[in-house]
Amino acid sequence: MNTAYLLTGGNMGNRLNHLRQAAEWIQQKCGKILAQSSVYETEAWGKTDQPAFLNQALQVETDLSPDALMQALLDIETVMGRTRTIKMGPRIIDLDILLIDDLIQTSALLTIPHPALTLRKFALLPLAEIAPLLMHPLEKKSILELLEICPDTLNVQKK
Repeated sequence: MNTAYLLTGGNMGNRLNHLRQAAEWIQQKCGKILAQSSVYETEAWGKTDQPAFLNQALQVETDLSPDALMQALLDIETVMGRTRTIKMGPRIIDLDILLIDDLIQTSALLTIPHPALTLRKFALLPLAEIAPLLMHPLEKKSILELLEICPDTLNVQKK
C-alpha cells in the first residue's frame, strides 16, 4: 500500500459539488481517503483572467502504482467532463498527485513530487493542514516549512 497526497481543484460550475464528486470517484477507483483538508479558495494561478479556484488536499491509501493512479485520476477528470483546450485555463476538475510516500519518480505520465508543489501556496496550504510534518523527498523540508518559505503571494482563504 502507498500513501498518496492529491490536490483536487476546479473553477467552473458548482465548484464545491465537483470537489465532492471527485472525492467519491477517487474513493471508488483509487483507494481509501484517509484525510481531507478544508476547502480553500484561490485566485487563478498562472493564467489569471479566469474565475477563482476551489482546492482541497486528500490523503489516499492506494495499492495502485503511481502511473496507474495518475491514469485513474485522468479517467475521473474525463468522466467528470474535463476538456483540455487552454493550458492552465478554466476547468471543471483538476486532479494532481503531489506526493506518494517518499517516492521520487519521473515517467512519461507524471513527475513525483509534483514539480511545482513548492511554488504553489494553494497546494501547500491544504496539504499542510492534513500533513504538516510530511517531508518533501527532494527539498528535505516539511510541508509546513515549505509553506513558510513559499514565494507565492496569491491570497488563499478557507472557504
